[in-house]
Amino acid sequence: MALEMVPKDLQYLQACLLCSLVKTIDEFEYNGCDNCDVYLQMKGNREMVYDCTSSSFDGIIAMMSLEDSWVPKWQRVSNFKPGVSAVSVTGHLLQEIVRELKSRGVAYKSGDTAIKT
Repeated sequence: MALEMVPKDLQYLQACLLCSLVKTIDEFEYNGCDNCDVYLQMKGNREMVYDCTSSSFDGIIAMMSLEDSWVPKWQRVSNFKPGVSAVSVTGHLLQEIVRELKSRGVAYKSGDTAIKT
């Protein structure tokens, strides 16, 4: 696993709303999302980082060897790159981003497990 996929700081952590990858705001802006920057294009775009990530998430899981563990299958991230992921992320992608993802054939399922009132 490349060291770039592990957050360098525990402050200002954000989780990607599409894949739950956890990084700092600066890491998302500098490198984008390792799993879905092809679709979300956060690299070099701080506004997109704010639109596509959330600072409100529960738990983190560090997954290094995706093929040797049941956890990536349970978290539905077995097709992603190794790294640190949130167990659940509070928040939703903007509707315009969801529409763009749908037009590109990407299914979006919110990882938000917050209680709806």
